[in-house]
Amino acid sequence: FAGYISQVLKNYTDHACDGEYVSLRCPHRTTISIQSSFYGRIVPSHQMCPSRYPHSYATLIKEDVACSVGTSLQKMLDECQDRRSCQFLVNSRLFGTDPCPGTGKYLLVWYKCRPNEYKSKVACEDDKLRLSCKKSMVIAIYSAIFGRTQGGSLECPYQNLGMPMIECQSATALQLMIKRCHGKRSCSIYASTYEFGDPCYPGIQKHLNVIYTCDNTPLLLPVDETQPPAPGSSSSMEPVGVSTEMALLSNLLAAYAFIT
Repeated sequence: FAGYISQVLKNYTDHACDGEYVSLRCPHRTTISIQSSFYGRIVPSHQMCPSRYPHSYATLIKEDVACSVGTSLQKMLDECQDRRSCQFLVNSRLFGTDPCPGTGKYLLVWYKCRPNEYKSKVACEDDKLRLSCKKSMVIAIYSAIFGRTQGGSLECPYQNLGMPMIECQSATALQLMIKRCHGKRSCSIYASTYEFGDPCYPGIQKHLNVIYTCDNTPLLLPVDETQPPAPGSSSSMEPVGVSTEMALLSNLLAAYAFIT
């Protein structure tokens, strides 16, 4: 079960060049949750997805490395969102108008595996958040956000102090919630800047939103996202950080998301 939760908590990155199949898959009792997607080319072909045909140096110089398709995220949502697995052939026809004909492109996808059944709890700033499971069941944290989200929170309406609606989130909220609550029958924590730090400008009201599941397995172990898989283990879903290539793809996707 610890391995199952480790897979659920991971962010996964997959990629496929034009003419290849992209295949996404999540473990039992979870479904695909697309986080971000990119289709196009932002690095030269000698670094990723080289052409299947021989190119002269002059041809490579003309290659478009600022090419992206704005419909890639919606396409991935249509094909894979809320399914346990999905697979399709990558080519420019899938994404509508080709912004850079003659340039070989690739698809990058960042996704998580969301539990089929989960609970969500919210605590306003400086209030206590309590999580609990029934007897013989333990908490498995799926996601945690502390800060201010664009959509706000119905449970914690913001006072209009003349400040713009700026999204700000703690980078350590998930790790802290895993440390405090993961594998326990119950736990509590204050939704305060003392616990999570202050990711927002002074005076901005924040809230803590936690999504978790309960499982009837008492052998749940803390998850260390830095540890590689055990020797001899095999998985077709390689977590980000285990593979150098996957780490590169993840960084490229994060850079693209930041730029856009």
